[in-house]
Amino acid sequence: MRDVAVVSFASVTTSDVNETETQLLYPVVTEAIERSGVAREDIGFTCSGSCDYLQGMPFAFVANLEATGAWPPISESHVEMDGAWALYEAWVRLQHGDVDAALVFSSGLASRADLREVLCLQLDPYYLMPLWVDDVSLAGLQASAVDGDRALVPPPALDGAAAAVLVAGDTARDVCERPAWITGIDHRADAHYPGVRDLATSPSTRLAGERAGVGNGPVEVAHLAADHAHEERILREALSLGDDTKVSANRGPLMVTGLANIGEAFREINEGDRRRAVAHATSGPCLQQNLVCVLEASERV
Repeated sequence: MRDVAVVSFASVTTSDVNETETQLLYPVVTEAIERSGVAREDIGFTCSGSCDYLQGMPFAFVANLEATGAWPPISESHVEMDGAWALYEAWVRLQHGDVDAALVFSSGLASRADLREVLCLQLDPYYLMPLWVDDVSLAGLQASAVDGDRALVPPPALDGAAAAVLVAGDTARDVCERPAWITGIDHRADAHYPGVRDLATSPSTRLAGERAGVGNGPVEVAHLAADHAHEERILREALSLGDDTKVSANRGPLMVTGLANIGEAFREINEGDRRRAVAHATSGPCLQQNLVCVLEASERV
């Protein structure tokens, strides 16, 4: 396996944006590239994450590519997922060995849509969606399974964008004084239907954490994607995070939170004295899909 590191990150979180998603993305993507020390023409792969439902038109993600610039031509891909999954695809692409640098970005303008309706439309179209059950109601069922409390406050609808540059091997050491090496990354999914799994636990997070190697060393800081207190509790238990781990749990803009968590974990290492951090991303109802990424100040030995 090639050693791959995050060498730069940029993001913005706001609300009630009066510009297009492409306009929101452009300065974020530009900043990430400029901070990376990698020339734009040397980026061999680009992958983005977004949700066409939020913009209300098919293939809306194609317009977002304008934020990368019209020249030079790029090799690119897209996932209809949080940007953390785009980063996973970029990490896999870098393992091929024919390119040394990749750009990852994601965006979401949730303030322009009814987020509870959008997330309902993404549920199973045969059984769940016709019930018009929204994400907060489903989270309430999970909270009830954990501690009996269903009184949840819907999170604010946030707009945002994030971008990161990944570089492999010696190139990462050349362009970044303190890169954050991805020493483990994995994503897993639980059953889609909430009624066929134990909502008080998250086997997919536990398995992703094990495969990513969370338990292979001390975790100084963890950035978790969680809207509600019960979700943080489930994730802490699934990842076996002790009281000695500083945990930051929040849910930012839709499609951006996971990538932003990886970016914040990178900053903990790049700009501070942390040596090992964990970042988490989630998607689907009741923590159904989960990605775990371990970053370290030095690559795997």
